[in-house]
Amino acid sequence: MGMFRVAMIGGRPAPVTGAKELGIDVVLVHQEGMYDPAIAAHCERIVHAPIDDGPAILEVLRPLHEERPFDRVLTTTEPAGESTGYVVDALGLPGVTEATARALRDKTLTRKLLAEHDLSPVRYRTLNSAEDATEFLESVGGPIVIKPIDGAASLHIHVATGADEAVLAWKHLQEAGITSAIGEEFLEGPVVSVDSFSHAGRHLPIGYSEYRMNDRFVEWEVSTPSRVAAPYLDQLRELTPRLLDAVGLTEGPSHSEFVLTPDGPRVLESHARLAGSGAPELVRRAFGLDLARMMLTVPLGIDELPLTSPEPIRGAAVRFFTPDPGRIASITVDEDIPAVVRRMKPGEVPNVFLPYLETLLDVEVGAVVIKNEGDEVPPLLTVADCTSGYVIASGRDAADAVAKCDAVNDMIRFEIA
Repeated sequence: MGMFRVAMIGGRPAPVTGAKELGIDVVLVHQEGMYDPAIAAHCERIVHAPIDDGPAILEVLRPLHEERPFDRVLTTTEPAGESTGYVVDALGLPGVTEATARALRDKTLTRKLLAEHDLSPVRYRTLNSAEDATEFLESVGGPIVIKPIDGAASLHIHVATGADEAVLAWKHLQEAGITSAIGEEFLEGPVVSVDSFSHAGRHLPIGYSEYRMNDRFVEWEVSTPSRVAAPYLDQLRELTPRLLDAVGLTEGPSHSEFVLTPDGPRVLESHARLAGSGAPELVRRAFGLDLARMMLTVPLGIDELPLTSPEPIRGAAVRFFTPDPGRIASITVDEDIPAVVRRMKPGEVPNVFLPYLETLLDVEVGAVVIKNEGDEVPPLLTVADCTSGYVIASGRDAADAVAKCDAVNDMIRFEIA
């Protein structure tokens, strides 16, 4: 029996690999069919409950907690944020509370708290009609963004520069079943993110990344350490802890996104979890700190949170393949490709976003081709559509890692029928 016991809610894959060796017993709470059964090898047990239903999770965990208390209840997945907070509160444990999870999910609440703390001024308004949208646009006097209040993965984001575009954006949201939205002034500048870790209320900014994205704001490449963030690093390292204090975060990983505007960094959004798109692996490669491990070890006192933000030791990048939408006629991989290439077998279903990543941890440049001939490539409307495969690389710096990803991307060709 381990010295510690943790409940992990959801996740694909849940970051519990290696927990046993650290003396941590993990009870995974998940939905049947939503996880790789092989994860059981790393768990004390797996119990089933809808991961977005706090009372249902509490019901399966409370008897286990009474037998042998949990030290922490954690999640890395957005849909389980508030439900996990509900359980954290009910069991009286340290961690991300329901209030903090809600403050980060609800974009209007995030903006309200930032305004109350006099941080990152951004004009915003809750919108309940097309009229609200056009009025807000007029009051800003420039382009606005209209998006779901609790949106994720770049879905349903509309930029409006005139009244007709605002009305059309509202129509699209209504057709998607979204009845209230947030309007924000459009923030001009590159998007960067800061991956942090917090313990006992102390926040340590660790990695900083930048993105390449399409015209729908879908990020198809992440690279770290960000070159565009470098001149703003002091500001970002000051703003991030203040943002986390404002939403009441005291413990665990967080991923905060900023726009580098001509007036300085402005908060775009933040999340009390590990970042997606392979970012923790990029941070590990570039900064030498393993956020997935720290998520388990730092709260329990197995590892200490470093006192100062680490300097980068290398660069790292991940780039998703972005073939045109349609049915794949053929996939050609050049013979002299400078990468370890993994191919998914036809009919094999990837049950994680970045399949085979764990086999590429010690590989300088690795690529995974997920799709096969005859498969459909979806249009790139959200990050979740990046399903054709990816290339991950380490380099001297971010530019070198990006160049390696680009070279490999050019040597794997998808022909669309």
